Amino acid sequence: MSRYPAIDDLLATRRPLPAPAERSRLRTSLALTADAVAHAIGISPATLHAWEEGHTEPQGHVRAAYAYFLTHARTCAAEDPNLALNQPVPDTSTELLPQHTFCVLCGNPASQQVDGYPQHLTAAECAKAATPLPALSLPKPDETPQPWIPHPRSGASHRSNTPQDLIGETVAAALAAHDGDQRQTIAALTARAIPDAMRLLDVCRIGARYDIVRRPALPETLRKPSPHAPDRVWEARPDWQRPQAPDQTDPVAALNINGAYLAALKAHLPLGQLQPTDPHPHDRRRAGIHLITPSAWEHGAYLPSPLGPRLEPGPVWITESTLRLLLRLSSSKYALCDPPVIHESYTSGSTENLLEKFRTTLRDARARALDEDDAVTLEYVKALYSEFVSTMGEPTSNRDLRRPDWMHIIRSQAFANLWSKAYKAYDEGLTLVKVCGADELHLQGEWRRVFPEGRDLTQVKLKDTYQVAALYPAAEPEQQKRCNDPYIEKRRYEYAGGRYVGCRSCGGDLCTSCRTVHLAPADVPYEYNDDNLCPACGV
Repeated sequence: MSRYPAIDDLLATRRPLPAPAERSRLRTSLALTADAVAHAIGISPATLHAWEEGHTEPQGHVRAAYAYFLTHARTCAAEDPNLALNQPVPDTSTELLPQHTFCVLCGNPASQQVDGYPQHLTAAECAKAATPLPALSLPKPDETPQPWIPHPRSGASHRSNTPQDLIGETVAAALAAHDGDQRQTIAALTARAIPDAMRLLDVCRIGARYDIVRRPALPETLRKPSPHAPDRVWEARPDWQRPQAPDQTDPVAALNINGAYLAALKAHLPLGQLQPTDPHPHDRRRAGIHLITPSAWEHGAYLPSPLGPRLEPGPVWITESTLRLLLRLSSSKYALCDPPVIHESYTSGSTENLLEKFRTTLRDARARALDEDDAVTLEYVKALYSEFVSTMGEPTSNRDLRRPDWMHIIRSQAFANLWSKAYKAYDEGLTLVKVCGADELHLQGEWRRVFPEGRDLTQVKLKDTYQVAALYPAAEPEQQKRCNDPYIEKRRYEYAGGRYVGCRSCGGDLCTSCRTVHLAPADVPYEYNDDNLCPACGV
C-alpha cells in the first residue's frame, strides 16, 4: 500500500488513458457490458460509449476510476488468455435487421435497430446512407412482410422502457415506498430530481443524431472567480415597472406563464466546446456567448428593455438567446432599436432540437398529469426540468453535466420568451404595468382575448388582480404644524454639538413658551440655547 495515497490520486488524474478503440476492446474482451461497467464507475452508459468512441474524455474523480478499471482489465486479460477467447456479451439494445428497413432519423435504409427502432448509430452513417444502396433486398411477394415498427413520435403504443413509462414507473414506485403519502412522495422525488433528470436525458438521447459533450473546456468568461461571485454573463432577467401610473383605472391582472423554463429548453444550444469566432457577420448556425455594446432603448415608458434592468454602460457579455432577440428587434419588422455592436464571440455549432425529445417527454407527462389530476407527477416533472436547468452549470450539484453556457442560454431564452409575450400584449392594445422574473406579466385590459387561460404551456394562469394604486401610492400629505401627541418632549442627539431631534410624531420641536407650536428641525438652535420660541411668543 502506498504511503502517499493523495499523491497517487492526483497522478491518476494525469495518467494517459489507452486509445478509444483499446478501451472498448478491453471491456469486450472480458465479456463485460457497458451497463455493468458504467454502473461500477458511477456514470451513465451513454457517457461510457462517448469515452470509448473518443467523443469526450473523462475528467475528475471518474477519470481515476476509469483508469483503474482499464489497468486491471488489461492485467486480467494478460493473466488468463482464455478470457480473450470469450465472446463479448451482445448489446441487447442494438440488433441487426434481417433486411434493410428505413431509418427513423433520416429515412434512408438501415441495417440495425436500437430498442426496436430501425436507425443508424451515428450521424456519419446517416450521411453515408443518403446514397442509394447497391443491393437493397426487398421482400418477395410470397414472403411474410416484417411487422410495422411505430415511429417514436407517433401516437402508437411504446415499449415499457420509453421515457413516458420511465416517469410513470418512478412515481408509482415512490408512492408504493411511502404507502401512498403524497407529501412524502413529492419530497422524496424532488430530492432525487437531478440524477433522475440525467437518467431521463440518457434515455431520450438513445439514437439521437448528435452526441452531448457533457464537460467541455470553458472560456474564462464562463468561469466564476469564486463560488459566491456573480456570473459574468448577463442573462437579461426582466424587472420592469411602468414609470408612471397608467391613465386607466381598470384592475391589473397578474398573470403567470406556465412552464417557462420547460418551454425554454427549445433554444439554440452549442453542441461542443465554445471556440473564439469571428462575430461578423453573426452566424445563425452557431450559438454561444457574445460581448456586445447594446444600443439605447427609448421605449422604457411603456415597454421593458430586452436587456433587463442593466444600468452600467459599456460592453456586456450576453447569451445567444438575448443576442437573437436584440437582432430581431432591430430588424425592419420591429425597428425598436439599432443592432448591437458585437466585439467578441465564443460559439460552437448549434441546434434548436438538442433537448427536444427531453422537453416533449416532460411536456406530455405534465399534460397527462393535469388531465388525471395527478399532483405527484406534476410536482415531479416540475422538479425534473427546474433542477436540470439550475444545476447544469454547477459541478458540485450535477457531476454528470457541466454546461454553464447551456444554463445561461436556457434562462435567457425564458426571459426572451416573456419579453415576446409582453410585446404581444402591447401590440394587441393592452397596457403593460409590470414584467418581472421568468413568468410574471401584469396587464390592464381584456387579456383573455390575447392569451388563453389555463394550465397548458400555451396558456397563462391568473395569479391575482389588484388596483393600480397599490403600485403607485399617492404622495404623502404635508406634516401638520400642530401635533396631538400628549408625550411630546424635546430630545437631544448624544454626540457633541448635536441638535434637538424634536417631536417623536412629526419631527419638529415645541415652542418652550406656549408648548403647542412646532418649529421645523432646521430652526432649532444649538444645545446651549434653550429658548426655542415661535414667532408669536418671541415678540
